[in-house]
Amino acid sequence: MAASSRTCSGVLAADDERLVENEPGSVAELSAARERLADDHHRPRYHVSPPGNWLNDPNGLIEWNGTYHVFYQYNPAGPHHGTIHWGHAVSDDLVSWEDRPIALTPSPNGPDRDGCWSGCAVDVDGTPQILYTGGRDDVQLPCLATAADDELTGWEKSPENPVIRSVPVEPPLRSSEHWRAEFRDHNVWQEDGVWHQLIGSGIEDGGGTALLYTSEDDDFTDWSYEGPILSGEPEEDGMIWECPELLDLDEKRLLHVSNYEAVRYYLGEYADGSLEVDRTGLLDHGAFYAPQSLRDDDNDRWLTWGWIKPDRSPEAQWDAGWSGSLSVPRRIDLDEAGRLRQRPAAELTALRGDRAYAGSPTLEDEHRELPFTGHSFELRAEIRLEDAAECGLAVRRSPDGKEETLLRYTRESDLVVDRAASTTDPRASTDPVSMPVTPVDGPLSLRLFVDGSVLEVFANERHCLSTRIFPTREDTDGVSLYATDGLAAFEDLECWTMGSAWPSVDDTNIANAHDFSRGSKR
Repeated sequence: MAASSRTCSGVLAADDERLVENEPGSVAELSAARERLADDHHRPRYHVSPPGNWLNDPNGLIEWNGTYHVFYQYNPAGPHHGTIHWGHAVSDDLVSWEDRPIALTPSPNGPDRDGCWSGCAVDVDGTPQILYTGGRDDVQLPCLATAADDELTGWEKSPENPVIRSVPVEPPLRSSEHWRAEFRDHNVWQEDGVWHQLIGSGIEDGGGTALLYTSEDDDFTDWSYEGPILSGEPEEDGMIWECPELLDLDEKRLLHVSNYEAVRYYLGEYADGSLEVDRTGLLDHGAFYAPQSLRDDDNDRWLTWGWIKPDRSPEAQWDAGWSGSLSVPRRIDLDEAGRLRQRPAAELTALRGDRAYAGSPTLEDEHRELPFTGHSFELRAEIRLEDAAECGLAVRRSPDGKEETLLRYTRESDLVVDRAASTTDPRASTDPVSMPVTPVDGPLSLRLFVDGSVLEVFANERHCLSTRIFPTREDTDGVSLYATDGLAAFEDLECWTMGSAWPSVDDTNIANAHDFSRGSKR
């Protein structure tokens, strides 16, 4: 994603130029920056997050020589959107992650002078290549870089950049105060011996669109414009589509796009450069944005990460010294009924530490504290509303109950994250976030991941909601259950503490070090 309606021009400010000159470059320096922030009880422990400063879109996801590489939009100059480079993290198992040096840096005299924005990585005959959006002045165009080593730490930019030198004439593309044409973000795949590239845009006086280019050459410098594979209605689908991605799910193709407000998906049949849509909806109902996927052929699956937006003011982000987190990796596929399914990657169970609670409590018009506390944990349960008006959970709850975040399961078949009492900091959002779930006459299968300020909900392996919470008090770490005006059952309820995904960070001072032994069941 390039600088959009959310940001000002990507031209380097004087302070940014000064800071970039002194940006942390080595792995040791990045680890030290991460260590300095370890005591912040809002920092995620087991999510991919920046060592400091700013993170947004996941980029260039690729499994290479047995290692998972996650690149991401990164500003080494501070916790704000600008001066965009590509950060880099790696893992052998999706459990433990390590920082790597910055992978892409704007070239002062290049077409990416004002930012190396979102793009993808692809294996081209045994060599990883990156297609990304370069920004300069009011122009954004595709640029190419080729891996210079097997660790993917060095990248050589093509002298042919930009590899597409102008935007298409038809349809006329939407412009903005920042851009001559909205034309950015790349998804590349090979089909029937031909390379396909999607680029996100919007049609003047119309909705968002995903534009298709093709190439028969492996050098990625000669692309032919084919036209939109799908365009949307501005009111329903958004005026600009960022970060388009088309995934092959065997029976169907899944296109998802980010329209500034949400991530919409379109499931259907793809042929002859066009997508015939059977079903559409939201990939996530919260702060999840700009997702990108990695094809894990060894395990025959797609793994998807998204950016979980900060949801607090720029001032609060600056004071914290960091901003942004990626989601946990999700496996995306179709269930037996052909419906879209989203599940946390199975490897995440390896992060589980102590099982802090296990039981199947039934509540009747009551509130009940669970015997553990924590800032970073996983919770799983099958919830039946029975005859209660509503039931749910409170997480990140203070001992006096003045701070808490409620997950409310209602008779209207909604799951609501009620953040009204989640913080006393006026700089953090307290708006409720909700999603429709399975009708209340069936059980609600819930998996909840809480990690500092990150909260991710998976319901019935189909519905997802990601959001942020910023409790003011460090003792806001309790968990409780409740049922209102009747009976509710929490079957097979289990909670686990979660370990750190960053072995280089010393856990001894991290705020998750609480007493999990009070009445816990092992």
